[in-house]
Amino acid sequence: CIRILKRHADRLGYDKGFTIYDPEDQKAVIRRIMKELNLSDKMFTPKSILAAISNAKDELKGPLKYKQEVAKGDLFKEKVALVYEQYQRVLKENQAMDFDDIICETVRLFQTQADVLEYYQEKFRYIMVDEYQDTNTAQYYLIRLLAGRYENLCVVGDDDQSIYRFRGANIRNILDFEKDYPQALVIRLEQNYRSTEKILAAANSVIAHNEGRKQKTLWTENGVGENITIHETWNENEE
Repeated sequence: CIRILKRHADRLGYDKGFTIYDPEDQKAVIRRIMKELNLSDKMFTPKSILAAISNAKDELKGPLKYKQEVAKGDLFKEKVALVYEQYQRVLKENQAMDFDDIICETVRLFQTQADVLEYYQEKFRYIMVDEYQDTNTAQYYLIRLLAGRYENLCVVGDDDQSIYRFRGANIRNILDFEKDYPQALVIRLEQNYRSTEKILAAANSVIAHNEGRKQKTLWTENGVGENITIHETWNENEE
């Protein structure tokens, strides 16, 4: 995405030599904006505001859309909306992007510049995505746009192993894959080479309660194995 943006940044109003801000650069900008807005960094930390902005970008929500969706009375999000607007303005003035912008701006480029999208659809005719259950909304649209011409797309993933919701992962991406690509061939890899029968039986009985999951049954040739034991720990160090 960086290579794509460096080549076509002028289409989005950026210089081709734009800067990518690291976390420290981002925090410095946020602190300055908070000071200008008279926001207490004890009440609203730069880290929490940056996390909220990052989550918004994962969902492809710009400052305006984010502001429109803020519930009245949600003080934190109201302040985030103010900072987010100023934050993006400062980035643009300094010809800079942050790490989340790398995908967001590539998606915007493809959505607004048909000839650029067509070029990269021809360049990347075959696409494979690993750990598809952990993709976020921005990554989903990037893949969808690139694969939109030929639909030569192979994804590997397991909806039962989606554990990164706190990082913006969207479980619907893998659950709805066949709806997005009706001609898709689904190959279930159900044989487990690592665990014993008792461990798989326990795992199957737990994940069977997940709502909307894709049906699968793990099995192994490793034998029955030992009984499962439960050990409760008080903290991560003891664990």
